[in-house]
Amino acid sequence: MIYRPLGTTGQRVSAIGLGGAHLEKLATEDEAVRLIHAAIDLGITFMDNCWDYGRGLCEIRMGKALRGGYREKVFLMTKIDGRTKESAAKQIDQSLCRLKVDCVDLMQFHEVIRLEDPDRIFAPGGAAEAMFEAKEDGKLRYIGFTGHKDPFVHLRMLDAAAAQGFRFDASQMPLNPMGAHFRSFEQEVLPRLLREGIAPLAMKSMGDGYLLKSRTITATECLHYALNLPVATVITGIESTRILNQAIRAARTFRPLSRAEVKGILAKTKKAALSGRFEPFKTDNVFDGTAENPEWLG
Repeated sequence: MIYRPLGTTGQRVSAIGLGGAHLEKLATEDEAVRLIHAAIDLGITFMDNCWDYGRGLCEIRMGKALRGGYREKVFLMTKIDGRTKESAAKQIDQSLCRLKVDCVDLMQFHEVIRLEDPDRIFAPGGAAEAMFEAKEDGKLRYIGFTGHKDPFVHLRMLDAAAAQGFRFDASQMPLNPMGAHFRSFEQEVLPRLLREGIAPLAMKSMGDGYLLKSRTITATECLHYALNLPVATVITGIESTRILNQAIRAARTFRPLSRAEVKGILAKTKKAALSGRFEPFKTDNVFDGTAENPEWLG
């Protein structure tokens, strides 16, 4: 496994992160626990989750897996949807209860996908107040945010934080070969994160499998492309031993790509990328849990 610095936090994490949303796909809790243990035993230390994944099921499963000394082996991250102080505070405590921990390493504002989300989060009585208080109370160590819709929303979130004199520790976003051509977080957000010392967290390296449906690129190429970017970790959904082994193989076989290799990958995916068809999380609401459940926002 490759290990990389998490921005300027002083922490180091595995370059492959286990995506918690896919834990819901396993038939039983015991299968999920065994898969998480196998991932940790193979060197994966970054654990991703969220308050709304599986309506709490994914955090519960991860919480059970992290008993018996496994918690000390991982960097644990989860996310909350609340935009008000009250809803965010409640979700933070619910996540800690499900994960069976007193503190998570990183807590993130989830699905920052609307232009008004930064304004709501940093407004008086907004979710940022709950997050800051939770950090003071020792419930979390670092603060970040995620989004998958448009790089402009990420930039607004960074601006809103800066206006409050605050700098995030991490930010999560889609990074894949097609994303380099269309609403590009890689081109528009990644450079700023690096300038400001904020840890970039890559997700949707395969677009939940949509990129593979284009028949222009393989899973390993997607993972290698994301690993080649200056990110702290590439969070990927893992719901089976086969997928776990695929991710581990990608890490073991990864070598920095040459400019010619990167150019080749971008050239063969460009035509399919330009319509956004294979990144529906940017063009549709199919991935927007908070759009289907607006009550989660508070």
